This record gives sequence, C-alpha cells and structure tokens, in this order.
Amino acid sequence: MSGDGRRVAAGFERLAALTPARVGLGRVGASLPTSEVLRFGLAHARARDAVHEPFRAEALAQDLAAAGLATLLVESRAESRETYLRRPDLGRRLGAAGRNALSAAQRPCDLAIILADGLSATAVHRHAAPLLAALLPLLGGHAIAPVVIASQARVALGDEVGLLLQARLALVLIGERPGLSAPDSLGAYLTYAPRPGLTDEARNCVSNIRPEGLGYAQAAARLGWLIEQALARGLSGIALKDDSERAKLAGQNAPPGIG
Repeated sequence: MSGDGRRVAAGFERLAALTPARVGLGRVGASLPTSEVLRFGLAHARARDAVHEPFRAEALAQDLAAAGLATLLVESRAESRETYLRRPDLGRRLGAAGRNALSAAQRPCDLAIILADGLSATAVHRHAAPLLAALLPLLGGHAIAPVVIASQARVALGDEVGLLLQARLALVLIGERPGLSAPDSLGAYLTYAPRPGLTDEARNCVSNIRPEGLGYAQAAARLGWLIEQALARGLSGIALKDDSERAKLAGQNAPPGIG
C-alpha cells in the first residue's frame, strides 16, 4: 500500500472509531470482506427481531409496581402485530376496553406517561424503567397519572390517552424504528394539551435513548427541562426550543416559580 493509501486507511479508521455507521469496511476483490457481510446480516436480523418481539406489557407493569408505580394496561385498535404494521392509523387510536379503563381512572393531572411498544418492544423492555427511575425524581410537585402501558401503539395514541386522563402534558416513551446500528433505541415524545388530531409539529422529541446513545441521566435532564418549560409556557413542539444545555450552562434548572 502506498503512503497515500495508508493515510486514507488511517483516516477511515479514525472515523470508524467515532461512529457505529459502516465506514471503511475494506474489500476483498470487488466485494466486502466476509466478516462484514456476516456482521451486516446479524444487524439486519436483530432489527427484524426487534420489530416482531412480543411486548411483555404485564411483566413491565410488575417491574414498575415493584418500584412503587401504579400502571394501567391498554391496547390500540390494531388487534395483531400484522395489522399494526399494515395499518398505522389503527395504532394511533385506543381500543374500546382501553378507553373505558382510562375514562374510569381520569383525574386532572399535570403529566400522563405512556410506555408504548412502537416498532421496537426491545427498546421499551431495556430502557423504559431505567429512564423513568432517572426522570421521576426531577418532577417533584407535579401531579402524575398512573403510567399507561400501551400495546400495538403509535406515538399519536398518547394524544387520546392524555385527553382521557385530563393531563396537561403527555409523554410517550416508545420503541423507535430499528436501524442497522441500533435495534433498541427509545424515543420520547412530549405533547402539551394532548388530543386526537394533532400532528408532529406539536411535539418535542428526544431520541436515541440508550446507554450507547443518549444516556438515561442525560435524557432525563433534557426531558425534565422540557416538561417544566412546557407546563410553564403552555406549549410544546416547534414553539418550544430545547435550550436545556444553554440553561444548564447558565445555571438555570427551571424558570421562576417552577419545580
């Protein structure tokens, strides 16, 4: 290999050390090395498995109960995983049993938290409980509804849940679409004045929550700041910019009178 070739290879090695993206994979003749082909196949299989892994809602409820959290289990109108994947609209609305359960439990509150399987139940199984453990201590003084665990759910299901629970704010923790670098990424979507019919411009999103991405403590701090700001200003989405890092540097944990 020439000097220029060695410098290019070294540059790719430095880049590969900074990202899980597939860069600088090398080649054997006109093809990728066998090890990289196998690694790609494994990542693809893990992503597919995450989409189809059964959601262990009851087990998650038991884990949260052991931590002292009350829970409510609901399902969307998608009656199976196959229907859920083919009909995203059904995953955005509650089934009749879920509506009845939430209507019976409604009480005005500041925050409704929804754990939804989304497109990666794996992400919720691994990261939802640790994230809640880091987040809830930051929310003292706020009235929080029982945690809703929603099966076959899309992000917008949180709008109907929040409305039925009479919550000022809905926080949906949901398994994100798996990628070849991360089959277990958790996303958090925050919506003020939740109600059916809202679009994504009304939401704030914190994504890639997992130890290899945005850690639990960092994600909790960012979400805690957004929750305080949303409740103080009465808004969310594109009107609420995430200035949590700037506020942290300025020593501003929350606006006056909040917290």
